[in-house]
Amino acid sequence: MIKNLELSLKDLAGTEYIDKVCRAFAALTGQNVDDLLKIAEEKVSFFPDSLAQKLDDLIPLTGQDFSAPLAESSSGAGTAAFNGAFHRENAPLAGLGFFRVGEDGKLAVIGKSEHYQASCGHAFPGYKLIENANRIGITNITHNNTRGHITRVLERELVRIANGIAPGDEAALEAVLNSEAPHVLNRVINLETGSLACEAAFKMMLARFYKLQPHFPAPQYAGKTPVFLVMADLKEGKEANYHGTTVMTQMLRGMWDGLYSILESTGALKCVPVRINDKESFAAAVEQYDKGNFKVAGFIHELVLMNYGGIRLENDYVTFCHKLCDEHDIPVFVDEIQSCMWSSELFLFKEYKCHPDFVSAGKGFPGGVYPASKILTTAAMDNLNQFGALVTNGQEELASLAYLITIRFAEHNKEHIRTLGTVWQQQLCDLAARHSNMVCKAEGDGLLGTLFFTDAEQTVKFCKKLNGQYHIDVSAQTYKADCPPAALTKFPLVSSVKLLEFAAAAMEDTLTQMELENK
Repeated sequence: MIKNLELSLKDLAGTEYIDKVCRAFAALTGQNVDDLLKIAEEKVSFFPDSLAQKLDDLIPLTGQDFSAPLAESSSGAGTAAFNGAFHRENAPLAGLGFFRVGEDGKLAVIGKSEHYQASCGHAFPGYKLIENANRIGITNITHNNTRGHITRVLERELVRIANGIAPGDEAALEAVLNSEAPHVLNRVINLETGSLACEAAFKMMLARFYKLQPHFPAPQYAGKTPVFLVMADLKEGKEANYHGTTVMTQMLRGMWDGLYSILESTGALKCVPVRINDKESFAAAVEQYDKGNFKVAGFIHELVLMNYGGIRLENDYVTFCHKLCDEHDIPVFVDEIQSCMWSSELFLFKEYKCHPDFVSAGKGFPGGVYPASKILTTAAMDNLNQFGALVTNGQEELASLAYLITIRFAEHNKEHIRTLGTVWQQQLCDLAARHSNMVCKAEGDGLLGTLFFTDAEQTVKFCKKLNGQYHIDVSAQTYKADCPPAALTKFPLVSSVKLLEFAAAAMEDTLTQMELENK
């Protein structure tokens, strides 16, 4: 069960900062400083029991006509590709918690957290603090050279969480921040999207082979071909990995093949896929490409491959690979854009007890209310100048505040997050066992859960029925090379056990219907 908490802006940002903000804004606007301070001191209830009960009471209405549909909806001006994938009926009119009311007026469950980002659902009450921040004059607009107080507070919080330091232990935090030791995450670059966070990590690995600018000193591995290891698809191609939409990271997944072929043929760089959860494959790649004219530049991976069926990397596989990387001076980048916040530890890599050189954060941390990503790295990998990973709007103060709010809520509800994940994985496993003629297995981690089907057509049919009859937003993933066709879910952290039981029952009914239709 979700535990509520109440915090003010002063609680999150500190007394002196809030006092000076209010006084500065009062001087600018002529408002009464005491009125502004009162807003800053208002205790906001993050998720009251009444809201949790309200959401549970609405569950039986899922899929029903809930409010008036939007009859005259804008056609927009999208590209052919975006228009082809567009579902107008699901475009939101309003949302609350784990519900969305789409343009069709029906009540729907956001079974993928609006594509993996709405960690706290819609209209999360804790984000009222963002409104209060606006009211007292906290400006969202800063720059790399003027990173605001809240953003700097957030940077320290991310380092604290990544290193497993208890809240308030400033001595331990200062020791970590000043550490030059390997694999100690104590540097943060504020960016705008997950793609840019991944690109920043890629560039820092590449900077050990090529100069960012002519006046830089010769890189450690200049003259060698950098080889990037990524997760292979089940045909041993590159489609299983996904690390954003920049050109370089798209090449890692097999896109821009003509351009990549030129770069590979000249020895500029090389990408090598390694088989999922296969230690021998990884060891063989290191043996082959970490010698001679080659040098493994980095191992880049997610922990749950949400763009490849939600396959979860096994703990002993991750431990083995990271140990081998440490022995060979191979930086490790754990891409947590999709998994962060859905772990009871906030970062899933903490559950693996591993110590990567890069970790990305995004999507879940700001709860979908702002595009705001980060890359955490170490002193050793801090090798770019300011312009190497520059984003004008990456330091937005209100986006940083959204992070801090979500962090406080998640840390306060670790047990709830852990319980939800366990319940959902058990529900999926039970479904797979009862319908083994259609469902191969359950996959994923916690609320990042998937069902593998025996047939792609059946996967699509299942998701369409679940969306059409029950309005539970679950998507079919059937387009990747030899990936088991999968139905993907990622319920928000504000979900209840009652919601998960409802979703599992709807899946049970859908699978039973399909079995009868297939006879």
